[in-house]
This record gives sequence, C-alpha cells and structure tokens, in this order.
Amino acid sequence: MVDLIVHGAQLRTMTPESNPAQTALAVRGGRIVGIGSDAEVLATAGPHTRVIDAAGRTVTPGLIDAHCHPVWGAELTVGVDLGGLDLAGVRQALAAAAAQLGPEEWVRGWNLDYKVFDGPITGELFDEAIGSRPLVMIFFDLHTAVANSRALALAGMDGREAFDAASTVVVDADGRPTGELQEMPAYLRLLEAAPVLPRSEVARLTRSELQKMAASGVTTTTIMDGREDTLEVLAEIEEADQLPVRLVVAMWHEPGDDDAQLARRQGLLGSGGRHWQVSMIKIFLDGVIDSGTAWLHAPDTAGGSRVPFWDSLDRYAEVVDAYHSAGWQIATHSCGDAGVAEAAKVYSRLGAPKGGGAHRVEHLETLTDDDLAAVAESGLIASMQPLHMQWREADHADSWATRLGPERAAHGFRVQDLLRAGARVALGSDWPVAQNDARLGMAWARLRRLPGSPEAPVFEADQCLSGEQALLGYTRWAAPAVGRDDLGTIAVGATADLVLWADDPVTTDPDRLPELDVAMTIMEGRIVHLSPQFD
Repeated sequence: MVDLIVHGAQLRTMTPESNPAQTALAVRGGRIVGIGSDAEVLATAGPHTRVIDAAGRTVTPGLIDAHCHPVWGAELTVGVDLGGLDLAGVRQALAAAAAQLGPEEWVRGWNLDYKVFDGPITGELFDEAIGSRPLVMIFFDLHTAVANSRALALAGMDGREAFDAASTVVVDADGRPTGELQEMPAYLRLLEAAPVLPRSEVARLTRSELQKMAASGVTTTTIMDGREDTLEVLAEIEEADQLPVRLVVAMWHEPGDDDAQLARRQGLLGSGGRHWQVSMIKIFLDGVIDSGTAWLHAPDTAGGSRVPFWDSLDRYAEVVDAYHSAGWQIATHSCGDAGVAEAAKVYSRLGAPKGGGAHRVEHLETLTDDDLAAVAESGLIASMQPLHMQWREADHADSWATRLGPERAAHGFRVQDLLRAGARVALGSDWPVAQNDARLGMAWARLRRLPGSPEAPVFEADQCLSGEQALLGYTRWAAPAVGRDDLGTIAVGATADLVLWADDPVTTDPDRLPELDVAMTIMEGRIVHLSPQFD
C-alpha cells in the first residue's frame, strides 16, 4: 500500500509528455510510485494512506533554488538591514541601532548599496551617527564591506595586509585604510574581531530561513560556501529537528589553498546527514562587476575587472581537474565574461562529473556572442539569478551598468540567448544577496522588472522567459545543477518533492506570482509547509 495520495489535481509534470487525464499520484517510501486518473490511483490506497484532495489546484515538482547561502547568510545578516536606503537613511538607521547599544558594542549592518557613496567608500561618513563604537557593514553582494577606523584598529588591520583572491584593504594616497574592504578574505579577517553568533543561534536562524523557502515551494537548495563550521551547523539542526529543505553542500576552495588543504577537503565528499550531503566544490574565478573585481575581456570604465582571482590559471585548471577526478561536481563563480570563457575552456576537457549532473558556472552577468557559444559547447550549466537585476536603474546610473558601460550592460543576464544557443540553465536566488522566495525569482525571470510595478523599467525585454521556462529553471533544468536526476519532475520513480499551488504558476500573471499561495510543500513525501489557507 502507498503512504500518500494526491488527487483531483492539475499535474504539471515538467516532463516532455503531458496527459490531462492524469490527475493523481501516489507516493511510497518518499518516491512517486504511481500516476494516473483519480480512480486508478485512489484504488491503491490502504487504511493508513494519507489522501489529499487537491480540489483542482496545480501540482508541480518541488522547486530547486540552485544557488543560496543559508548558513553564511545567517551569520552575515546581523544588525540593520540597509536595503533601499540612501546615505542619510543609512546614517539614521545606524544612529537608531547605536542608541540601543553600549559604548563598546559593535554596530553591524548588511544589504548596503554601492550608490550610497558618491565618492570613495569610507567608514568615516558614519562616525558621527554611531559615536566611538566599531562599525562594519556588508554590501548587498557580499563582496565588499566598509568599516570605521575603530573596527579596523580592533582587528589590527592597517592596510598592509596581503590576501589571495584579489582581496584588498583599500588605502588612500597616504596609505591609510579608507574602511573599504574588497572581497571576503579582507572583511572576514576584520569580522574575526567582532562578536560571533553562538552556533545554536546560527542553526536556529538557518532553519527559520529554510522554512520560509519551503513556504515558497522550495524543496532543494545548494549551500554555496561550505566550510567545516557549516557542516557542524547542519548536523546540529538535524540533531534537534528535520530540515524542511534538502541541502546540497558545495565546499569552498579559495585560490590560495594548497594541496594539503585540497586533500583534506577530498575526504568530505559524500559526507552528510538525512537531508544534506557534501558533493560539490565552489571556486571563485573572479569577483563582482560593481566593485571592479570581476574578470572581463576588456577593463571596465574605471579600469577595473582586468584580472582573475588566480595568479596562475594553470593552477585553477589543475585544481578543477583534481576535484573532477575525485568525483566532485564543480561550481565556478564568474560574473565577468572572461572568467566564464576560461571556465568553459577548462570544463570542456573534463566531461560530466562521476556523481551525475554537470559542472556549473555561477552568475554569468555579461557575455559576448562567442561566450554564449562556448558555454553551450562545453555542456556546463549556467546558474543564474535574474533577481540580481533589481539593483539596476532606468538611467543606467547604478554601479553595475556604470562599470560595464552601455554596450556590455546591454548584454546583461542573457538567459534567453543562452537557451537559444543550446546551453543549459538553472535559476536561483543567491540569498541573502537577493530574496529567496522562488515565486519572486520566477516573476523576475519572466518580467525582468519589479513585479507589481508595470511602470518600472524592463531590462533587455528580449531575454524574458516564458512562464514554463521560468518554472523549468527551478525544476527539471535545475536538477542536474544539484547532481540529481530524480528531482525536478513528476514521474514514476522520481523523489516525491511536490508543490500544491492555489493556481497554476505557469499561467498566473507574473505581477501576481509573488503573492500566489503555496498551499502545501512536500519533501520526500513529508509535508514541510502547509498554508493556513488550505482546507
């Protein structure tokens, strides 16, 4: 007998075959074991089968957010959310936060926008608002931070620090730190001096965020910043409770890591718990366009984004080959076109990972026509986040467009062009860089503007995805991005990850999609989210 039956449904199987007569499915042991008419499937029910009447609602496969930072995000989203604030607003928000703190306590902020600064990024702009307290704020993209002199002093940083991965403590003409910390190695060193959240609190915040993702239909995501501490947090969550979202963990390999560190990491392959597993390696080939740390074919308008993070591209290829040979799936971060081209070149020599799926490149924010062809030919998966376009401005005054210039900015987020070229695409959020509500992500993929605001600028309208393509990007297309061929479809033998929607997410007006109720989310046959509106 079966464990669960869902009937009376409109099934969007996300497979090439579609049969409107199939309105029900059966689950046993966490897998789909039957699909058919209501009568056919209900006949397999036993005395202990849970039977759910979908009452005509749409059922899709569980959604896959291909790129996320749920644990690191819990550690970094500390203090004031500065999203959408200008300089005056940031100062006001910091002053309000400081008023609740002691004179020696750290003031923290996150989600800071580059446009807050008209000139150099400096921490001195905020000293009057917070007094003598140490300050650190993380920019929305997680690639830059700004600190004041008190925080730098507590961290013992004077601007002479050297880092791998093109990370920098920016200094002025006199060699004094301005407070700008480019890339993670620099600001993570500063954060070593700041109070840290207890692991139990990180675990609580992580699980809470995952529960929100489940409420938007997400059943699987990829942790794109795995460290040994990350694994300890996941183990603690599972010791106390069950994860509401399945987690694929990508361990973080930094450009300066030596062979001993590589060998130590190799031993983690396949480790995990009930609903999480280490199977992927995350490698940064470049940074971000906004701060000039990406790697472009030609320098940006400010003369930045000229070089990769790796001093030796031969070493990058050597590391990729070592992980591939050991059976890992590889995800390379590259926002810039030159980095994407290099990753495609290296991947094209490898073939598919032994564990399934395909190697990936993350972000691909600007591409030439030649790059599109190289991506398609290599077979890599383009892991993209249309939500990142929310910081773009109609007059192209945002830091991303200003750095690229009009011609390259017009080649931004070429997701539809990639599909036309025959490339593989997966979609995701990159939370906390952008919101992790998958409904919002699909709406941005379809509209390429702010949902609910028809007057908002549309960025490259010819790159908009259809409703079906957007859902495919979060289901069947995303499954190989997490190395799983049993996810992303409703089919006999597939894992029973399912979403019961109040209406069809494919045909729903994309401006209304972010408010579309997710009546129920099921992960491996277990209900992990139930809407109050479901009866």
